[in-house]
Amino acid sequence: MNRFRPSPPEAHAADKTCTTRRHALGVLGAGIAALAAGPAFAQPAPFPNRVVRIVPFGSPGGPMDAIARVYAEKLKARWNQPVIVEARPGASGTIAADAVAKAAPDGYTVLLTLPLTHINNVVLQPKLPYDPVKDFEPLSQLATGGPMLIARASSPFSTVREFVAYAKAHPGVSYGTWGNGSNAHLFGELLARQNHIDLVHVPYKAEAAAHNDMFGEALGVAWANPATARGLAQAGRIKVLGITGRQRVRSMPNVPTFTEQGFAGFDLDSWIGVYAPARTPQPVLDEWSLALREITKLSDIQERLAGYGFEPLGSTPAEFRAGYKADFPRVADLIKAAGVTPE
Repeated sequence: MNRFRPSPPEAHAADKTCTTRRHALGVLGAGIAALAAGPAFAQPAPFPNRVVRIVPFGSPGGPMDAIARVYAEKLKARWNQPVIVEARPGASGTIAADAVAKAAPDGYTVLLTLPLTHINNVVLQPKLPYDPVKDFEPLSQLATGGPMLIARASSPFSTVREFVAYAKAHPGVSYGTWGNGSNAHLFGELLARQNHIDLVHVPYKAEAAAHNDMFGEALGVAWANPATARGLAQAGRIKVLGITGRQRVRSMPNVPTFTEQGFAGFDLDSWIGVYAPARTPQPVLDEWSLALREITKLSDIQERLAGYGFEPLGSTPAEFRAGYKADFPRVADLIKAAGVTPE
């Protein structure tokens, strides 16, 4: 007699059901584990992990381009990633600013610029393709320094006072700048209005083009950033008549300010600032801001900036915002005083 009888059919069904349930629970458990582990695999790589771009105001080879390359070298060493400089000249900085405003908000493209793109253009160009506040995040103001009025070395005047006297005797003297609405343009018009002299503004895409025309005697005088003026002065090609802003610069201590020469309203400092596109993640903004401040504090960078004629600053984003807020009404007042109208 066989003692081991086969199990009834309902017993087989029960075993099969248990096996199916165990398999389903196993699959579900594996799925839950995969979901739990998923975010770890989805975490983005730390910033930066690829090429970074700095878009400077002005043309290749200009002073902003040169300063951008100085910082690019330091950032490359700090991050161990390529940092390239890609100038986009023209339209008083609007082209460069618009390109960065529309760049991906990931920190891989930033703008190095002057107040023209974010303050002057706002007043003078009501239809800007970007919003200087909503489309950007301020990272740091690197340095300050005002434009200088320069003349050929052979010119019959050596100071702003002497130039004004010359312009009164020779109406229609022309002066070149790097764009309509730039601080250089505003200061030129303010000088003309205050002293009742006839000056003709000639805007260029880059200051080097204005200087070339000045040397060719197509222009009477021109404005220059301190970096450019210092090099031309050392080469004996120009006279620096005066510098705008609150103080003299260490690289050219013998050049007096307009204020020292008795001209009011020229004590507005310009600055070099760096912006990222709006909506860039906060950790990326923090990394950029910290890197720029720490690089600006380096002794060799301070020497380079001073050599270019700028006073090193290295502000925080909050300080940058506060400075921008304070500068805006002053530039608007200067535009009004200079009689420059929107384009």
